Amino acid sequence: MSLRTRAFLVVFIGVLMGVSLSVGGRVMNPAPVATEPDLAWEQARLFAEVMERVKRDYVEPVDDTVLLENAIRGMVADLDAHSEYLDAEEYRDIRISTTGSYTGVGIEVGEIDGNIQVITPIAGSPAARSGIRSGDRIIAVDGHAVERDNLKDTIHRMRGRPGSKVMITVLRDDEVLEYTMRREIVRVASVHGQLMQPAFGYARVNQFSETTARELSRAVDDLADRNHGLLDGLVLDLRNNPGGVLDAAVDVADLFLDSGIIVTADGRSPESRFERAAHRGDILDGADLIVLVNGGSASASEIVAGALQDHGRALVVGTSTFGKGLVQTVMPLSKGRAIKLTTSRYYTPSGDSIHETGITPDIYIDDTPGFPDLSLTGAIDRESDRQLVEALGRLQNRGVMHSLAK
Repeated sequence: MSLRTRAFLVVFIGVLMGVSLSVGGRVMNPAPVATEPDLAWEQARLFAEVMERVKRDYVEPVDDTVLLENAIRGMVADLDAHSEYLDAEEYRDIRISTTGSYTGVGIEVGEIDGNIQVITPIAGSPAARSGIRSGDRIIAVDGHAVERDNLKDTIHRMRGRPGSKVMITVLRDDEVLEYTMRREIVRVASVHGQLMQPAFGYARVNQFSETTARELSRAVDDLADRNHGLLDGLVLDLRNNPGGVLDAAVDVADLFLDSGIIVTADGRSPESRFERAAHRGDILDGADLIVLVNGGSASASEIVAGALQDHGRALVVGTSTFGKGLVQTVMPLSKGRAIKLTTSRYYTPSGDSIHETGITPDIYIDDTPGFPDLSLTGAIDRESDRQLVEALGRLQNRGVMHSLAK
């Protein structure tokens, strides 16, 4: 056994012993306490034995650091589908997704049939100014060929220090084009608003970041100004919105409610048990509200839809939502690392858990393939998008009524 592995074993056993003794000290029955240290030694010994076998006999050499980090990843990932260990780069990426800004060139990209394709350049970004277009296929970044099915690596290569240069090579039809641009701080919008006639607004939220509630409030104010100060109704589109920051979801629901519970959460620690309530002030001043959801609406989206539905503030139209009723807390660790750990289960104002069941719409309308568009600013089709057609029809007929939360 190597000296490094032995040193780790000593630390590992010490940690297990400390945990087992602290737990044992709180147990009244003395019998289990006597076996806890033995169990800790046994598990630590097994871990060291497996690690040494892998180091000695695995077909390729494996560094101790890699083995230990993989062990940590496995420990956290095996808890549930949402908990995970984050290295420094992954932690940085998750902070970017929640703050609504990053340093890069401003391209919304997606993986389509294994290829990395531009969904849309963000308005005013270096990519938009350079001439990159929706539909372009990214084939290289700084001369390094883009690997199929490797969206994460491509995004990482396009990001960097503000002011630094990057060259992106794209394939457009049969023509190869190269664009060189400087990276900037790019603000990522999470809300897109559009005025629908007569006097109705449409707001699509594609994720919940720290800026979403402010963006949505500004979007609704702008739509009202364009309609001479009033809106008769609003369609809030949460389809294919995977969630995001819980407090952002609370703030969005609060925009349309004057009072009442928005969400409650229950967990083991005091910090994981909480209740969020609405404050007075409805930005629509009671105007009709319809929320669009589908199977891609999850987590924070379900908090908003559930709160507005339970309080009778909105009619929910579409298909049943994803059903993710768990709260993850990102906990920083040393050297820029972190763990994202499931800490709570959340409940709608009526006390229901939506985990693995989802929010049931008031009006079930099946998805129309292709809607909503992958791009936040994608075209809205008021004729082919069945769910949107239903929502607009309900607004025009003033049909937004259903039961209140119990």
